[in-house]
Amino acid sequence: MASRGIRPSTTTSTTALWAKSVLNAVLFFGMFMVAAPALAHWLLPRTLPLPFALRAIVAALLCGCGVLLWGTCLDVFSRRGRGTPFPLDAPRRLVTTGPFWVVRNPIMVGELAVIWGEAVYFASLGILIYAAVASIAGHLAVVYVEEPELRERFGAEYDAYCRKVSRWWPWPRHRARV
Repeated sequence: MASRGIRPSTTTSTTALWAKSVLNAVLFFGMFMVAAPALAHWLLPRTLPLPFALRAIVAALLCGCGVLLWGTCLDVFSRRGRGTPFPLDAPRRLVTTGPFWVVRNPIMVGELAVIWGEAVYFASLGILIYAAVASIAGHLAVVYVEEPELRERFGAEYDAYCRKVSRWWPWPRHRARV
């Protein structure tokens, strides 16, 4: 059942799903992890007094973990969910394994880790404000758009998943497989 502009994928090839996911990643990263932070820094170029070594280490950890997490999620979406992160080619099955077993929104966590990593590395007030706005906007999009859509598509299965897995933080819980 398609709802709210979401269309489950009809692609059957895992390779094709991966190719679509990579294209989506390139476009998404280009817009939200390159162009938007650059614009934010251009609009507000003030830098913050942070030591370079600290900036480099924290940024490398955030960006590296964020990209690795995102790539892992693309694989799980393609192989298990049989779809992509793009709403017009959404997974046909609810994905509750891999990083999705730790938090419900690991793709968003990975994306925000990259943005926060950029803010730290460039010590840019503009990118820091962009990271805060992106975090708030991401949370609101998940709560008011994504979760209602998933609840509508997957019903009780999604509700059970939500009871077992936290939205953002990997809190220890009793985790029986969904």
